[in-house]
Formats: sequence, structure tokens, C-alpha cells
Amino acid sequence: MAEHRSMQRAALLDAARSLLSEGGTEALTFPALAERTGLARSSVYEYFRSRAAVVEELCEVDFPVWAAEVEAAMAVAGGAGARIEAYVRKQLELVGDRRHRAVVAISASELDAGAREKIRAAHGGLVAMVVEALADLGHAEPRLAAMLLQGVVDAAVRRIELGAAEHPDAITEAAVAMALRGVRG
Repeated sequence: MAEHRSMQRAALLDAARSLLSEGGTEALTFPALAERTGLARSSVYEYFRSRAAVVEELCEVDFPVWAAEVEAAMAVAGGAGARIEAYVRKQLELVGDRRHRAVVAISASELDAGAREKIRAAHGGLVAMVVEALADLGHAEPRLAAMLLQGVVDAAVRRIELGAAEHPDAITEAAVAMALRGVRG
């Protein structure tokens, strides 16, 4: 019975990922989850009390996976510059991944404080990885630089997500150049 419940829960999370990556947070509704999984709407409520609870669990499951991939890419990179480049490239490469798209689609305003805190903590872990590389490069304010660098990554992610005029590779190269050389390009 417990195994069946965990399979249904996994199916609900997978349906939530699809809905989020297809239509953002507005698309994530309990009727849509019920329809995607073939469960009754009342059954969806047995697993999750709210949309925020679905999102919170998705973040708990998917963020660590995503962060681990970024961490692994940085771990095999050579010096500090290569680690920073890997940090940017890997995140942008993951934009095509449904788990990543789902997490990106979640707008912070729709989350309760607990979910927002979990996302912040996960992001904090990601940013902490690059703070060390920036410090190794001799950056005077590595924490501030890391936050700004993540801002560049987030902007590039949104640009790719929107299907901007530029090819995703061009967006990635521009983000890497900005990360490594600043606005001098």
C-alpha cells in the first residue's frame, strides 16, 4: 500500500513538472493534476493540501538534483575561472531539463514562506559554490559578486526560456563572457 502511495505521489510530482514547464504556475491546478494522473481530484488533496505544497515538494526533490549536477560540473573543472565557467554553463545547459524548467517556472509570489525559504537555501548552496571560486580568483567581494553572477545566470535562463531571438548557445556564450570578463565582453 505504501509503495502504491509513493508511486502515485511520484506520478503527481511528474505531472506537476509537466504542467509547470508547459504553462507556468497558472497551469498547475488540482483539476489538471487529477486529469494528468487519472486520479480523482479528492485523491490529489490526500497527497497535497495546496499548490504551494506541491511546489514545495518539487523544490525539495528537484533542486538538490540540479545543484548536484552544477557541483559535479564545477568539481571536474580546472582552476577558479574554469569552475566559474562550469557554474554558468551547467545551469544554462539544464534549462532544457524538465525538472529545471519546472523549478524556474515557479514564481516566488505564489509560494508560502516555508517553500520560499527552502528555495533560498538551495540557491544559497549553489551560490556558495561559486563564492569560493571567486575568492580563489582574488575577488574583493566574492559573496556580492556571486549574487550578481547568479543574476546574470537567471537573466540568461529567462531569455532562453522565452525563446528569445538569439540562439540558446549565443545566450550561453554571452553569459559566460560576462561572468569571466565583466561588461567589457
